[in-house]
Amino acid sequence: MRPLGILAAGNTLGEGIVWDGRDYRLWWTDIAERRLYCHDPASNRTDSHALPDRAGSFGLVQGDRRLIVAFAREIALYSPLDGSISSLWKMHDDVSGVRLNDGRVDRSGRFWCASMVEDDSGEAKAALYCVDRGAVRPVCAHLHIGNGLAFSPDGNEMYFADSLQHTIWRHALHADGLELGRAQVFARTSPDAFPDGAAVDVDGGLWIAHWGAGCIVRYTPAGRVDRVVPVPASQPSCLCFGGPQRDLLFVTTARIGLSPQKLASEPHAGDVFVYRVDTSGISEPEYRP
Repeated sequence: MRPLGILAAGNTLGEGIVWDGRDYRLWWTDIAERRLYCHDPASNRTDSHALPDRAGSFGLVQGDRRLIVAFAREIALYSPLDGSISSLWKMHDDVSGVRLNDGRVDRSGRFWCASMVEDDSGEAKAALYCVDRGAVRPVCAHLHIGNGLAFSPDGNEMYFADSLQHTIWRHALHADGLELGRAQVFARTSPDAFPDGAAVDVDGGLWIAHWGAGCIVRYTPAGRVDRVVPVPASQPSCLCFGGPQRDLLFVTTARIGLSPQKLASEPHAGDVFVYRVDTSGISEPEYRP
């Protein structure tokens, strides 16, 4: 499968891509450069906003044009229109060498966000958090790089990965969101593939970026590899479904850490790739403040 199109973003670390079906626009972030991007397919125009901090992920907000954003060490409501911020929670000062990373809104309107270890300690000191109507609580701990958050079409199951463990888990998600069911290994990736951002289609298939392996993999609900979509960049980082029929797959990529020789062989590393797929995604849920 070849890309239908390429958005020439040139991101250092593109991530957190979200399709806003309310006005048919595409949003994503460049974590390293502290920028938020918005692409309007109708005009083919892409705007960017300077952010006050690195933003690992974000979600749409119900009845509001603000976004709920996981900044490096803070979760906040952020307005792209005027740059205003309303803080919901800040990471404790005694937690060092960790930043917030992947995040998604579930079918019940809660925002889930995982942190990641970015120092050289080797400690599994990252965690997964749930934001429910402004209240933030840790759900599980002892993680390295929390990633791959996605939810089944009925909202009863959550997918979650730890990139350094090359493992994707599936949890039962209780209606009140107060606890997760026991983790079940859903799939394991090869040593050269680090599971990253993910999304679920209408048939319950999990599409997940394989950072380092240059591809997107779709797993059936049973955890079987169903198809592999090559990406002409070795570091695909996140994805979402979008377009009027939600049959377009948008994929962010990264240039960070690539050698000059590798960059020469990957001229589109850091761009956003667009694919047309034979299924469709689900409307992006909105966080309920």
